[in-house]
Amino acid sequence: MSLHHHAFVRFSSAMIAAALAASTLTMPVMAQTTNMEGMKLSNDQPIQIESDELQFREQDKQAIFTGNVKVVQGSTMLRAGRMIVHYKGEGASVTAGNADIEKIDVSDTVFLSSGAQQATAETGNFNLESQVFVLQGDRVVLSEGQNVFVGCKLTVKMTNGEAKLESCGGRVQIQLDPKSQQKKK
Repeated sequence: MSLHHHAFVRFSSAMIAAALAASTLTMPVMAQTTNMEGMKLSNDQPIQIESDELQFREQDKQAIFTGNVKVVQGSTMLRAGRMIVHYKGEGASVTAGNADIEKIDVSDTVFLSSGAQQATAETGNFNLESQVFVLQGDRVVLSEGQNVFVGCKLTVKMTNGEAKLESCGGRVQIQLDPKSQQKKK
């Protein structure tokens, strides 16, 4: 089954909310660390998903959104070229609303924003069973105002907000705006 021309689906499942995971990004001002704090969940708000096409693959237990995928929950927005929702359960179906979401994969340039905080990557994976999401690419960029963090892999444990930005064999790059440090004092 395929739906064309801005397929619009509204999910209120806390499972998908947990998968999106990034209602706030709080980045440290300490240049010597690549760990970040403050990734929090926003489970109590509905999620709206739009795409150019939506395909259900019931036998594979997948819902595939392609073309200008936009996911919004409160002040958090995710954009990607493609998003695959994997679910499980006997007789489960996204269309029936009884799907137990296992993981969500996003690809084809991923953009995640929450307020003034933004992250970009080539791909992303949100695993609901392990409560971990990962953004990856040759250049994963996190920013908040003039503060910019660059690496190739961002891993976030959604249960405690612990996050880690890793380099691509080189070094993690951090650019801090001195004005932001003065405001936090």
